[in-house]
Amino acid sequence: MQLPSGKVGGGVIEQFLASVERRAYRMAYLATGSREDALDIVQDAMIKLVQKYASKDEAEWGPLFHRIMQSRIRDGYRRNKFRNGLRKLIGWGDEGDPMDNLPSAKRWQPEEQLQAETTMARLDVAIRRLPLRQQQAFLLRCWEGLNTAETAAAMGCSSGSVKTHYSRALKALRCHLEGQPL
Repeated sequence: MQLPSGKVGGGVIEQFLASVERRAYRMAYLATGSREDALDIVQDAMIKLVQKYASKDEAEWGPLFHRIMQSRIRDGYRRNKFRNGLRKLIGWGDEGDPMDNLPSAKRWQPEEQLQAETTMARLDVAIRRLPLRQQQAFLLRCWEGLNTAETAAAMGCSSGSVKTHYSRALKALRCHLEGQPL
């Protein structure tokens, strides 16, 4: 993605965006189930961060970026409910996950790769089944490594709500992955 020139000093923000790009895409893809929507969400969040917050302290970029991204995801849920249903009905967006086409740094044995792919597929299904707020709390805490306060800022809710959503998400994921009913 080409960032607007003149808004970024010294390339530090580009490094930050490059460091969160893949995980942000994965998070948006899990939330939307659509490759195009996920790419749009990540791109919009990156552009807004650069345009509005590039002058902020570097330590603030993570929570700000995720707050922007989560707002875009929620906006997309409200705006695209009908459109996504129509896409599924006519079969658009079935080209798979572009993350699957990226080269891996690790060379796996076939058995290991099969086991890892199976586990990741089960985890993806489990994450997609979570309610949006639980999904957000889990991804921001586990995948992004944000603490409770940063997650609360990104989600626009209290720390107590983050703890509740995160706890419920972990319980639901454990039950799903262990094959137990909730």
